[in-house]
Amino acid sequence: MPVLMPPPADLLDSASLFLDFDGTLVELAETPDGVVVDTALIRLIRALEAKLDGRLALVSGRPAEDLAAKFGDSPPAVVGSHGMEFRWSAARREGVERPEGLVEALAAMQAFAAERPGVVLEDKPLGAAVHYRQNPEHEADAITLGEQLASRYGLYLQHGKMMVEVRSPGGDKGSAIRTLMADSRFAAGRPVFLGDDVTDEPGFSAVAALGGAGVLVGAPRPTDARYRIDDVATVLAWLAAAAGVDA
Repeated sequence: MPVLMPPPADLLDSASLFLDFDGTLVELAETPDGVVVDTALIRLIRALEAKLDGRLALVSGRPAEDLAAKFGDSPPAVVGSHGMEFRWSAARREGVERPEGLVEALAAMQAFAAERPGVVLEDKPLGAAVHYRQNPEHEADAITLGEQLASRYGLYLQHGKMMVEVRSPGGDKGSAIRTLMADSRFAAGRPVFLGDDVTDEPGFSAVAALGGAGVLVGAPRPTDARYRIDDVATVLAWLAAAAGVDA
């Protein structure tokens, strides 16, 4: 496994910047609702948008509208649900229909979580997930359930950090970045994507294929990213330096 160096200070010069959220811009929380975006992060994102002439988007597994709401009255562009929901702006939104089988899958996951203390259900517009961070002993059962539901209802099985999700098939963070880069606003820059999870690997592959670079956040592991940053605090400090603001 190659040793990845920290990203150079000038990596964001003339970049189109794509940012994962959980584990990249904010620390992972016990539950999805436990994450709060503070004013310092909102100021940082707005400063980066200004530096990059608007070429910034959040690319997350969270629902697009929910994530946009965390950034106040003027959120950046957001791609949610692992590349399946596009919120380019308040007036421009794109997405796919909620899968029919998701209703039954959600009910099965609700029953699973109700019987297991510490397992948290997350209902999304295009998916359903169970988080077992508070009770990791349920990991194997959660993965088995996800596999069964994905197979039964024709859904995509999405693994992540201490969670498993079934969701609408047909997209991922790599396809999201390729769609963003086809837009005239983002096409003017070189793509850079920061992420921490295995769900971010398609994004790293996409930016590499487009002549850009991925930045892995967290411990070393096999990855298509070119650079690595240790943790969220270091990400925020690096982004602040690039934007010319205080961390």
